[in-house]
Amino acid sequence: MKNNNDRQLLNELFDCAVAAANPECLMEQFLPAKPKGRTIVVGAGKGSAQMVLALEKLWDKAGYGELEGAVVTCYGHATSLRSIEVLEASHPLPDENGLKAAKKLVRLVQGLSADDLVIALICGGGSALLPLPLEPLTLEDEIAINEALLKSGAPIGAMNTIRKHLSQIKGGRLAYYAAPARVVSFIVSDIPGDIASQVASGPTVADWSTREDALKFVSQYHIALPPKAVSVLKSDLAKAPTPDNPAFEKNAAYIVASAATSLEAAAAHARKAGLNAIILSDSIEGEAKDIALMHAAIAREIALKNRPFEKPVVMLSGGETTVTITGAYNKGDVGKGGRNSEFLLSFSMAIEGESSITALAADTDGRDGSEFNAGAFCDGNSCLRLKQQGFDPATFLARHDAWSAFNMLDDLLETGPTGTNVNDFRAIIVR
Repeated sequence: MKNNNDRQLLNELFDCAVAAANPECLMEQFLPAKPKGRTIVVGAGKGSAQMVLALEKLWDKAGYGELEGAVVTCYGHATSLRSIEVLEASHPLPDENGLKAAKKLVRLVQGLSADDLVIALICGGGSALLPLPLEPLTLEDEIAINEALLKSGAPIGAMNTIRKHLSQIKGGRLAYYAAPARVVSFIVSDIPGDIASQVASGPTVADWSTREDALKFVSQYHIALPPKAVSVLKSDLAKAPTPDNPAFEKNAAYIVASAATSLEAAAAHARKAGLNAIILSDSIEGEAKDIALMHAAIAREIALKNRPFEKPVVMLSGGETTVTITGAYNKGDVGKGGRNSEFLLSFSMAIEGESSITALAADTDGRDGSEFNAGAFCDGNSCLRLKQQGFDPATFLARHDAWSAFNMLDDLLETGPTGTNVNDFRAIIVR
């Protein structure tokens, strides 16, 4: 039997977390002065169109006049804007429309003067939406690179370091093209640790990483990059501009929403509902199924021994887990789902029979992996219900097919695009 009251509360906590990821408040705090020249808006990410809506509202409030430019978002995430063009492209694997969009953003910022201002609106998903590989690499090479990265299980920081050094637009290069104009970046962080230069692989924020760092990650995580990509990483082509480059001297970058603020909002709502609320971490990384076992061990300890946190309690966590596709499943025989549903299936197997535990794991952008659900719910009876239908939960987990398991249980969370992205949201209630 499902605990519908706790599921409703978990849904409310997710809604609070998403609402707190609205960047408008902090954008107003850091809104730059109107320039003498033009104001060009560029952006990329799942929530970039919604970020433009917030910017247009603030720009009008300040009486600054017209904006011009373009942003690129995922298919189905576009919204109607007054003056900024919204382009759509593919995620998580790039496509031709993404390539066209990346080239357009570069054209928009080239040839500007020191009197002009570029406002960059950057959020999660931008890496795939801006495929502009270094020559002689092609779009097909970039697609193969992204497939290899996504299967590798490497942490997001390692993946984005590799992406930066194989791109004509990432790793601060978009801002480099904009010089001598000033570039102000507003960033919704989906990166553990809220490192501005890592969000969307940092198109407008350079860092100190090197091509040697990228090659080290390729070796460390056994990433099967196309041979051409490895050759580029070994060449001077892969050198990216560094933060001390004079082109970046006037620039600024601000994190305007993050997992930390979202988790705090969810915790506050839980406390009003009478629960002890504990934020374990806003920056958890690691293999989804293994991170689930750690969360499950704590939840069981609370359920059985009322420690280390007193019941009733909700444990909250964020960050970005990974799913490593290996063996036969690396060759295409893989199921449906994403890292949050995989986390939850592994978690549900570890808490089987514990009726006092109910959990939610979801992506704050509204889409978890390959399907169109944000995530899923589970409790101590989830695996028992699967077995009663004649299915083995371990088989679903081995095939990375958690979506199918939770779909059979009618336990998927479906929200549609949320307009933001501060990465994973996990909430576990123990009574």
